[in-house]
Amino acid sequence: MSDFSGMIAFRLKGGFDSVSKLLANLRVCNVAVSLGDCCTLIEHPASMTHITIEKERRERLGITDDLIRLSVGLEDARDIIRDLDRALARA
Repeated sequence: MSDFSGMIAFRLKGGFDSVSKLLANLRVCNVAVSLGDCCTLIEHPASMTHITIEKERRERLGITDDLIRLSVGLEDARDIIRDLDRALARA
């Protein structure tokens, strides 16, 4: 690694059902509550880090049921992309 990593957030069409399928089909990206590690981590804030906040308040804050957060790690970028492509195709 010669530079910084990246963190992104994105939303999935299909809501929570699609999010659940995506997370279940990942093999390289690790589902985790923390986003601070050297490996690629992915989380669903509405059911993980922000689950104790009532839904209406979460949504006002932009934390919707279709939101995913991804922290890119040190794996080969092609492996991460293939993993996400495969899991998204099944979501």
